[in-house]
Amino acid sequence: MDYPGFLKAVDTGRVPPVSLLHGPEPFLLDDAIARLTRAMFPEQSDLSLVREVLDAREAGAEGIVQSALILPWIGERRLVVARGVEALAARSGEGLVAYAKAPNPSTVLILGAETPLEASHWLLRALPPAAVVTAPPLAGRALAGWLRVHAQSRGYELGEEAATLLVELSGDDLTQLAGELEKAALAGGPENRRITVAEVRAVVGEHRLRHVFELTSALSARDTGTALALLESLLNAGEEPLAVLGMLTREARAIWQAASALGAGRPPEEVARALRRPPAAATALVERAGRLAPAAAARQLARCWDAERRLKLGGPPRPELSLLVADLCTA
Repeated sequence: MDYPGFLKAVDTGRVPPVSLLHGPEPFLLDDAIARLTRAMFPEQSDLSLVREVLDAREAGAEGIVQSALILPWIGERRLVVARGVEALAARSGEGLVAYAKAPNPSTVLILGAETPLEASHWLLRALPPAAVVTAPPLAGRALAGWLRVHAQSRGYELGEEAATLLVELSGDDLTQLAGELEKAALAGGPENRRITVAEVRAVVGEHRLRHVFELTSALSARDTGTALALLESLLNAGEEPLAVLGMLTREARAIWQAASALGAGRPPEEVARALRRPPAAATALVERAGRLAPAAAARQLARCWDAERRLKLGGPPRPELSLLVADLCTA
């Protein structure tokens, strides 16, 4: 089962008695557990009576099974969440395998792995495929779509254009995006439940917004001096280097996708619609992509990945980003 399918099952009350959630983004596990908790116990204020959260490394497979076998204190069902199950060894998991074949009908057991499990992992073989939920990394349209679903689960209506803009300006860190979403909701007033581009702009600030778009425009115009000055302004204003790099990488990826689509003969208007960006931004990006061969756009994206590798290996942020911006202007 994929992650969106699991969330739909949560909303319709069709969650299997045992589910394994695994993937590289812990926030998705947190989000799924919070959503499941709200669905199972919508009016329960004291969750300690109906939900138990275990560290699998401390409880072990036997402790997880013992907790899952406990009958509810109140109501008809309990929720047991075991985190860190990737650390459980196969030799100690026989009891958990047996439980998965005959689970307690009054317990929903969630096994959470905070890293993607290899195909050979014993847990993937022990559980039926329908009980295994894979949460892959989110990017692009999938990330904006997840953000809209997350907003809906929090009681907000987030427009498609506003979601895309929020992702473009805030990056792909889910925790940060969720926080910015809450800020955007508050920007519309205490009773506001609808988040538009106006609220997103209010959150990120006009000064930051202007510099971000001016930087992408300078890259498009291959104006190295202006691009470097704008990069310095963003960093001096407190922008995280990896956040700036994320913005540059997303722009390079979108240009590569557009250049490839144009090279395949797709009409510019169709390519612009597929970008799922505000109309003016999409048109400008397609125009820039039209001036690049797909191979050149691919080299720009590869250069961004190289800069990310260098930063994560401890490279000095400002020089690395300055070299990247200069390269993007001249590529």
